[in-house]
Amino acid sequence: MNTTGQALVLGAGGGVGGAIGRALLAHGWRVRAVVRRPDSAAAVRLRADGFETVAGDALNRQAVVQAAAGARVIVHAVNPPGYRHWDTQVMPMLDNTIVAAHAQGGRIFLPGTIYNYGADALPLLYETSPQNPQTRKGGIRARMEANLAAAAADGVRSLIVRAGDFYGPRAGSSWFSQVLVKPCKPLRKIVYPGRPGIGHSWAYLPDLGEAFARFADREQELEPAARYHFAGYYDGGGHGMTASIKRAAGALHLPVKRFPWRLLSLLAPFNATLREMREIRFHWQTDARLDNTALTAFLGAEPQTPLDDSVRATLQGLSVL
Repeated sequence: MNTTGQALVLGAGGGVGGAIGRALLAHGWRVRAVVRRPDSAAAVRLRADGFETVAGDALNRQAVVQAAAGARVIVHAVNPPGYRHWDTQVMPMLDNTIVAAHAQGGRIFLPGTIYNYGADALPLLYETSPQNPQTRKGGIRARMEANLAAAAADGVRSLIVRAGDFYGPRAGSSWFSQVLVKPCKPLRKIVYPGRPGIGHSWAYLPDLGEAFARFADREQELEPAARYHFAGYYDGGGHGMTASIKRAAGALHLPVKRFPWRLLSLLAPFNATLREMREIRFHWQTDARLDNTALTAFLGAEPQTPLDDSVRATLQGLSVL
């Protein structure tokens, strides 16, 4: 049953919000995006893609409620930039989205992360796995999900689709685009943050966006507080992603360097973003794989672009090739 209608995207200028919004547009939804500056280059690009843009800020409750008028789906894909201000901004932004969804009777779509999990849930993660995060950001993400579950009792429906680290042609703020490779620079080396032999989960944003769009088309069939895991690409030994980058670049002998975690720790006291990056180290040193049995049972299959095709598209989008 196709039930397309109006959707609102908070964070459409980011990689995951933009990917979900574009997938919804492709499925026939009308998509509105909240932007701080309607005359910015990012807002112009969104309108070129087919988004309607309205001025506002996710921290402004009235602006969010007004922007959500008529929305059957509200995509909450907004985060403070540079990993900063999570402790003061993340929960107020989500609270504003909950209020807007309650007023409209819409469902909140939240892209989930593996930050919620600690060592007791690893390595295979299910929707029912215990959430005992070992980082401050993980604790905030767990609170976000708990608040959405509690809001269901008040009639606010939600969907969380959890995925690994993002990559894609427009994923400007990600470990792939900021650490493994450098946008708009010749590819001379690959920097890998993970420990050798440790698996890591990746999510290609166009595939994840397509999964959200398919859920949106059948939104009325979902449980009030629906939770699904998106498996994406699981790099079992930590070498598959770097090998794919080499193949895409046509440079099989491209060196792979270890990420300088020790140097980052030394510099972290002087830089807020580095401090926040250091906290994520746990998730690069432990094996985590997402079980997508429930997702494939509902959707029939998980959208999945072949790895080398997705990596090549990502490198082209980042102007690396």
